[in-house]
Amino acid sequence: MLMAYSSDLTDSEWTILEPLLFQRLPKKKRTRPSNWTNREILNGILYQLKNGCNWSDLPLDFPPYSTVYWHYKQWRAAGVFETLMNTLHEQVREQIKKNRGGQP
Repeated sequence: MLMAYSSDLTDSEWTILEPLLFQRLPKKKRTRPSNWTNREILNGILYQLKNGCNWSDLPLDFPPYSTVYWHYKQWRAAGVFETLMNTLHEQVREQIKKNRGGQP
């Protein structure tokens, strides 16, 4: 995948985040298949957070801003971002601990 923006997830970052995100996303009733992948939506969220633009000013190559914002609100309310950050932080701490031979 070619990164269009510096805020976009790399393939290796997505490989780490995808299973964590899938585990933590709120379960919802599916009425029809989504037009957008979770990666595209997350890239839109990351773009807005990095650049601080209005949601309606998201570039057109992201999903519609209303879709990105709706998912952002749902995921934030469900604690997805906080849980992801805590999980990633713990994984980094464990990796550092391993590299130091068990020293905290």
